[in-house]
Amino acid sequence: MTDEWLRLEAGETVRWEARPRLVRAAPGVLAGLAIAVVAVAGGIAVDPLALGLLLAAPLPAGYAYLRVVNTRYAVTDRALYRKQGVVGIDQRTVELGRVQNTRATQDVTGTLFGHGTVEIEVAGGRELRFADIHDPNDVRRRIERLGGGTSAVPGTVDQWRAIRDELRAIRRSLERQPK
Repeated sequence: MTDEWLRLEAGETVRWEARPRLVRAAPGVLAGLAIAVVAVAGGIAVDPLALGLLLAAPLPAGYAYLRVVNTRYAVTDRALYRKQGVVGIDQRTVELGRVQNTRATQDVTGTLFGHGTVEIEVAGGRELRFADIHDPNDVRRRIERLGGGTSAVPGTVDQWRAIRDELRAIRRSLERQPK
């Protein structure tokens, strides 16, 4: 599925790639159907010129479909990528080292049918979302395995003990100072 939108650096490999589920276009399709029903009802009950509104009925469905098929997500061994847009293209790249936390969310239907959203907190930037994808927990685990959003504490136990001992010494010194 990778094409020209994803330009990888030398040695970078794609670990996961997807696009949102096509069902995400359903609200646009429903809006188009509502416009068609209003046009037909208006053409029959009010004025035959209202049938001209039928020309606009496919527009919401077409736009919603294009938004889904033009949205892409990718995870490589170095970064996370998202491309979206129909007329204007918004492409975002986040290096794995900048990922602070990841969260997978699923509503009731997502839990039943295995889809949801992965939200990625980014250091020094706005959140990145992979919306309405299949198996969001698997994607979240992949990102964490690659080093994004790890909750591991930096340093060794001995280094943290040395810091603790130094802070205790500073506190004892401050407590001995006259007030």
